[in-house]
Amino acid sequence: MAAATQKPIDLHTWGTPNGWKIPIMLEECGLPYRVVPVNIGKGDQLAPDFLAISPNNKIPAIVDPDGPGAKPITVFESGAILQYLGRKTGCLYPTDERARVAVDEWLFWQVGGFGPMLGQMHHFRIHAEEKIPYAIERFSAEAHRLYGVLDRRLADRDYIADTYSIADIAILTWAKHHEKQGIDLATLPNVRRWLDTVLARPAVKRGLAAI
Repeated sequence: MAAATQKPIDLHTWGTPNGWKIPIMLEECGLPYRVVPVNIGKGDQLAPDFLAISPNNKIPAIVDPDGPGAKPITVFESGAILQYLGRKTGCLYPTDERARVAVDEWLFWQVGGFGPMLGQMHHFRIHAEEKIPYAIERFSAEAHRLYGVLDRRLADRDYIADTYSIADIAILTWAKHHEKQGIDLATLPNVRRWLDTVLARPAVKRGLAAI
């Protein structure tokens, strides 16, 4: 748990699967923070002040006044922020190298595949003005494949990397929208069990409600 005198971290974010990862992590680690809303629907992410801390104009990003060497640091990209906060606090990011490799594998699986593919699936199924069958079929097939990978991973373990970690946080914020992605968890019992478990965590509930 963070010290009461610790300065709060500024969390620049919005209510999206990537945007929810960091308040969940901050709640899990007991770090003080304040949310700085970045309304991506209105283009706030394009503002020069936000660009200064997030060069890719994407949420989330943080400003930690108590960074390395007791100097402020900015961090963008949700995976990098999760790793940074894990190293900073020792929370949900193991120091044992073998265990850390397992967490990193599944963290990068999410940021490199699970998130982008599900994001495209969501876009073409729901938001695209023109419903393009090829795009919907392509991303639907990949979404189902990725969920199958996740279900097999969880067949013999409670959490993605054996113990609850930043990998679970990264994946759960996307998996919670399975219905919008056209995914029926009735065919994925291990994912359903895991998702029910992680969504029941008090810190996860607080983090999801923070935005």
